[in-house]
Amino acid sequence: MTFMTVTYELQDPLRPEQYRALGRFANTYGLQRFRVDEKANLLHFDYDASRLRDTVVEHVLREAKIPVLRRVPQA
Repeated sequence: MTFMTVTYELQDPLRPEQYRALGRFANTYGLQRFRVDEKANLLHFDYDASRLRDTVVEHVLREAKIPVLRRVPQA
């Protein structure tokens, strides 16, 4: 397994139902865990890169109605 972290800028702060949606698919399909930086409005998501591409992670987030604005390049 190759674990990667991808960071997204959020369009809006997450609502309670969006946190629940993140919790439902965490640990499935190679998605591991997430962290939200509420001050910077960022979502950090860890995933298994041997099973998923970053584009799939973004698609899953959009399908769950997570307000992803754009991917933030890693520093």
